[in-house]
Amino acid sequence: MKFLEYTPLDSLNLFLDHLNLGDCTIKGRLDAFSCKQTGTDRKLSISLEHEILDYLGKSSDSDPASPVDHLACRTSRKTLIYLVLTLGHLYPDYDFSAVKAHLFFKEEDWDGLKQIFDMYLSDASREWAASIGGSSLLESMTTAIDEVIKIKECDIYSYNPDSDSDPLLEKGALWSFNFFFYNRKLKRVVSFSCFCTSNLGGDGFLPNTASDEDDDVLVDMDM
Repeated sequence: MKFLEYTPLDSLNLFLDHLNLGDCTIKGRLDAFSCKQTGTDRKLSISLEHEILDYLGKSSDSDPASPVDHLACRTSRKTLIYLVLTLGHLYPDYDFSAVKAHLFFKEEDWDGLKQIFDMYLSDASREWAASIGGSSLLESMTTAIDEVIKIKECDIYSYNPDSDSDPLLEKGALWSFNFFFYNRKLKRVVSFSCFCTSNLGGDGFLPNTASDEDDDVLVDMDM
């Protein structure tokens, strides 16, 4: 995966880099990647492929109703591998298992993303309107992402892991979310990651605290 620099994302990243809202601080980022793999990515991709195929072989013998059976489709495996590789670039200190990560990916639509946006970033949107003006934060983000990756051609995924697999919880996140836009035709991925920490606890963090919405375990997605 190759990191792609896009000016349309810069102003959004600057605004979301450390947004202090008084009681809490929001930190978010949009990153674009090409699915063209480096030598290291190719090796990891092969390893992830073998991991999935090995698990499929074992689960078919012991559990015919395994939730990863649809990964027998090469296209689904390829999508999952690109998403896991993107996670690896975003959080290089973590070693992501493809089979485990798959359980926390969920296919979304734009309405689902907007609902999360409205739930968690309403205060950020008001701050954007007061300090930046013009188009709303959501409209500006939509325009920027569309310029990079063409939203209508994308599959959208959320990644919402349990506490043991969430790289953001160690930063004391009160809540966090990760969305991924994957354009198969352009072979690009845009990630939108965001988390919020309290400014009221010791050192500004309340470790291992999450909202009820973040406790739900996500099930399979159709890639």
